[in-house]
Amino acid sequence: MVRRFGLILFLSLSLVFAAGKKPVTLEALSSQPAPSTPGAPIWAPDGMSFVYTEGGKLWLYDVPSRSKTELVSTSVFEAAATKGTPPERFEFQNRRVREQFVQWSPDGRELLIASGDLFLYRIAARGWTKLTATPEPERDAKLSPDGKLVSFRRGHDLYVLDLATRKETRLTTDGSDTILNGELDWVYPEELELGTAHWWSPDSKSIAYLQFDVSREPLYPHADLARPRALLEPQRYPRAGDPNADVRLGVVPAAGGRTRWMDLGETRDKLRARVYWLPDAQGIMVIQLNRVQTELEVVIADPKTGKSRVILRESDKDWVNLRGDPVFLKAGHEFLWQSERDGFNHLYRYSIEGKLLGRLTQGNWEVVQVAGVDEAAGQVYYVSSEAGPLEMQFYRVGLSGGTRTRLSKEAGTHVINMSPACQYYVDIFSNLTTPPRHTLHTKDGAEWAVLREPDRRQLEEYDILPSEIVEVKAADGTLLYARMIKPAGFDPAKKYPVIVNVYGGPGVQSVRNSWPGGVSLNQVFAHRGYVVWELDNRGTFGRGHKFEAAVSRNLGSLEVEDQKEGIRHLLSLGFADPKRIGIRGWSYGGYMTIRALLLAPDVFACGVAGAPVTDWHNYDTIYTERYMGLPSENPEGYRRSSNVLAAGKLKGRLLIAHNLEDDNVLFQNAVQMVDALQRAGKQFELMIYPNKSHGLVSGRSHFDELTLSFFERCLK
Repeated sequence: MVRRFGLILFLSLSLVFAAGKKPVTLEALSSQPAPSTPGAPIWAPDGMSFVYTEGGKLWLYDVPSRSKTELVSTSVFEAAATKGTPPERFEFQNRRVREQFVQWSPDGRELLIASGDLFLYRIAARGWTKLTATPEPERDAKLSPDGKLVSFRRGHDLYVLDLATRKETRLTTDGSDTILNGELDWVYPEELELGTAHWWSPDSKSIAYLQFDVSREPLYPHADLARPRALLEPQRYPRAGDPNADVRLGVVPAAGGRTRWMDLGETRDKLRARVYWLPDAQGIMVIQLNRVQTELEVVIADPKTGKSRVILRESDKDWVNLRGDPVFLKAGHEFLWQSERDGFNHLYRYSIEGKLLGRLTQGNWEVVQVAGVDEAAGQVYYVSSEAGPLEMQFYRVGLSGGTRTRLSKEAGTHVINMSPACQYYVDIFSNLTTPPRHTLHTKDGAEWAVLREPDRRQLEEYDILPSEIVEVKAADGTLLYARMIKPAGFDPAKKYPVIVNVYGGPGVQSVRNSWPGGVSLNQVFAHRGYVVWELDNRGTFGRGHKFEAAVSRNLGSLEVEDQKEGIRHLLSLGFADPKRIGIRGWSYGGYMTIRALLLAPDVFACGVAGAPVTDWHNYDTIYTERYMGLPSENPEGYRRSSNVLAAGKLKGRLLIAHNLEDDNVLFQNAVQMVDALQRAGKQFELMIYPNKSHGLVSGRSHFDELTLSFFERCLK
């Protein structure tokens, strides 16, 4: 048997080398340079040019001439920034905080650069001026709409700088470790994707900002144990049922003065999810949710009096998803609104008084993104899944609805970045067989320029095995989609071991007609003789609210049943070995990995669980309560969904990997699972990494080798 396997492996490798391409190995994976991908286009106000970063440099692209120019190396600003003393303790900040590195001035002549200190770059002169010089960095800097002022946060307070006089005005003075002015806590950007906490009024006279009082949020005791002496590095982290931050919205004059607080009601059990100034600066739109996110309110607050009124309400028995930003029309008298009220996300038009004026789109598909609105021409540009749930295509529709026009041509995934006046757009296209292609188009869809052809170097050098989409029908008729890579030298008469990739949680769609990547760990698995399989179960994103909300208040049960349906279908194809099926995932995928081993031990022989949630009591308030409700209101659901409480059911082999200072899925999850498994007399494996993040910033190659070695031991 060993001699026959060696001969088959030799012949397979010979065929690969004969074709002139290398197999994908761990060594090939670890030797790949970091991808040099251009940053997102940042459009000039007139839409005739944009800047972007690539290769450590800032570039300017001129649309009419189809030409690019190197402006400056970003390292220039890093070197010129005033150096402060690094903090002794690591300061945890959420990865989804959105601070702009570069911004255009309103006249399009200058760029504000934020890199520790603030710099003003003059495009015509190719020169720059340093605006600030402080050891403490200026954070979340924003140019005022008239281009005369810059707002920023230093420490926990807001400031404004006059560009002409260089006069600095401090707007708030009560900032502290627990009072955050214009600064987000950890959980808001993570789970509400709110990336900033202050906003200029359109007339440049005032700033609206959120103040977070985090004193009631519990401190989680992270510790850096890699130092000669352990160092406590606590993080404010509210877990399910814990108090959230008290959040209130204030308006302060840009010239300085007293903050006026908006009367929005309850500050503790309401989530201030979005804030927008109305175009006339006479009102502020606030989108807020109740704590468990079953009720949404659109509120208009008067910045002069603080009084507010509700203009729109939505509710859902499971939860309300926040989908996109409103777009103001007719100088703020109307706005476009996105809603899943009929089960799929679509576009609606409202008066600013909250009266429904009509809907623009409808059907059993999703509006994914509003890319631009040309009000003068009466056109809305958007991305949707109308062509199929695995597609993202670009469309145009009138402001009154009616006929939709598809602008993108190729089947697959189109990511769109449109200019302010909708004259041009950048399209990043890919599908299962085509790496990303970056092109510039006119608003009617015609290709204007190729910005970046697909990078096919890995395809030319390595034997990248194809990915294919597989349709799976669940027992109740629900259609599920999976993606599969067959092993190198595939022989349908053979029986192969299987590695299942899983995420499986709400808010994510893993299976799409998009580029799956070139040299990757999945390719390593396939070249080592594994079938690689991934299925989007019910509860995942992109198929409508009913599909996603099927897991409401009961995480971890239906998801595993759908994964089992996928394996049944795979086995029916005849080439998968039912006794050699492994599963792996990170974060929710780590939870699902352990869950699958516990609930389906006859299906899954072993699994690698990275950063797993093991009990939903341990995860953050906003995410967990959206899907599970409060622990006090759904104790049975929390008990039923706990992997810790089901540890005694483990039969297969399990490897747990976790960062010691994971700021998202706390290491406590791993500790509780380890304790439960030991008490149940269950053997398992554990690997700890010293990263201060949710993902593996360092140790990726180590983990890849560990994962492959584990599956080689338990599936072969």
